[in-house]
Amino acid sequence: MNFIMDLHTHSVACGHAYSTFFENVCAAYEKGLAVYGFSEHAPALLKGTEPAFFANLKILPGEYKGMRILKGCEVNIIDLEGHFDLNEKLLGSLDYVIASLHIDCLKPGTAKENTDCLIRVMDHSFVRIIAHPDDSQFPLEYERLVAAAKEKKVLLEVNESSLKPTSSRKGGREHVLTYLELCKCHRVPVILNTDAHYAPLIGDFTNGRRVLEEVDFPEELVVNTSVEMLRRYLPVV
Repeated sequence: MNFIMDLHTHSVACGHAYSTFFENVCAAYEKGLAVYGFSEHAPALLKGTEPAFFANLKILPGEYKGMRILKGCEVNIIDLEGHFDLNEKLLGSLDYVIASLHIDCLKPGTAKENTDCLIRVMDHSFVRIIAHPDDSQFPLEYERLVAAAKEKKVLLEVNESSLKPTSSRKGGREHVLTYLELCKCHRVPVILNTDAHYAPLIGDFTNGRRVLEEVDFPEELVVNTSVEMLRRYLPVV
């Protein structure tokens, strides 16, 4: 498979990454990506990016040497009702929104409560991707989650960082394999993202490619292989 996009990446703006926006853009271009997306953390995580950052994204280009640049955000879910740490006006101004569960922002509930929460989050029109739904600290009912993703046309992420041996999210690989099998069975597309916090890691899907191969996941269900498939979820592309 040829992966031509990476939509979950971070820069020094979030406070715990190591490359600038322009370094990330150049790295994405050098990897041959057709679409590059940056999605800084919203404020609640580790004193993350301030709202003013997202309000000023209009000054940044939407293209670099023919590569499309998408301006997004990784919002933190701050309660089990599915509320976020960035207001709807700002979220509505972005090209896309990734929503995620982080232990620093939310005390985990039961598997049912956590799953109910993510399903409620999918009902927000600006949320296009659920990030790393693979952390053992947030148990999930994957059958229900996959069914909801299909119904609501929201993408579940295969997170490259979760698959690394050094990941702080425990059980990532086993959980990714679980929901990939379900997505394959129910014909639900997924998106691979690196969650890169350092420019050279952008577009490097070494571990993600391996898990796709392990479950013999169909190429036609991997959004990263087709700009046209991405447009079904992000018409702005």
